[in-house]
Amino acid sequence: MTTPSSSTHDKKNQIVSASKFVPASAEQIFELLANPAMHAVIDGSGSVLAPKSSAPQRLSLNATFGMSMKKGAPYKITNTVVEFVEASQIAWRHFGGHVWRYILEPTMGGTNVIEQFSYGSSKFPLGLKIAGYVRNNERDMRKTLDNLADYFANKK
Repeated sequence: MTTPSSSTHDKKNQIVSASKFVPASAEQIFELLANPAMHAVIDGSGSVLAPKSSAPQRLSLNATFGMSMKKGAPYKITNTVVEFVEASQIAWRHFGGHVWRYILEPTMGGTNVIEQFSYGSSKFPLGLKIAGYVRNNERDMRKTLDNLADYFANKK
């Protein structure tokens, strides 16, 4: 049985966070997050399809990677890694300016994983709110973390 994921919304700093205990080491989780080909495996939104062929096999600071996506209609998006601390933290953003971040906190028997959607740097914050992305991302991040935990629980 996996533990439920939890979420918070810091409206002042414009950060939506979800967290969950994952039964894997921070190094194992980081390897998965740093591999764009694995993003579709854990995506809770159902919008991530696959990395573009030009995407690196492993992300690094300032690396760019394109993803094939689908939210209604198919589209492609290019992201840039803006934070990268090995086995600890990784984040990327695309042209919209908002940031997707994962923070890994090792703990007994696994890792507490925090996923954040930071929209304070967005070029279109009002558009994100009106379109429901802020609210929906909170729900989708909980699903992503559940998928991440299930992925590692089923590897054993």
